[in-house]
Amino acid sequence: MRELGRQECPDRLGDAPIGGVVHTRDALPAVLPVNFRLDADSAVVLRTSADSEPARTIDGVVAEFEADAVDATAHSGRSVVVTGHAQVASDPAGHDRLTRTGPRSWVASPSEVFIRIASEPVTGRELVGGRTRYGAERSS
Repeated sequence: MRELGRQECPDRLGDAPIGGVVHTRDALPAVLPVNFRLDADSAVVLRTSADSEPARTIDGVVAEFEADAVDATAHSGRSVVVTGHAQVASDPAGHDRLTRTGPRSWVASPSEVFIRIASEPVTGRELVGGRTRYGAERSS
């Protein structure tokens, strides 16, 4: 297991097709799977219905986003977590830009918004395959 450097995390995150947005629902943690895209400043961008749970609950608060990639056969994978302030993109120019460059919604809605989660702290870990539970090389 190794910690990923700050510069490595966006590359690893950008390879994942979906992730989970972590927020608070009724004072308890909740995770929703979402598709996403990274913006030019490495912010995570989600596209969702304006009346969806994420649009109602994370606008203006700190949220987390996690994306993982796992190869169960090779016993390898990685996980990247972004923590930051979430904001619904409200300015028309930003919304128009994200309409062109942001993620495509998997469930279209007549009233969609973009949510940006700033990549304030970003952490990641990577597990390279080929190791046993105790770290010794596997023999064939």
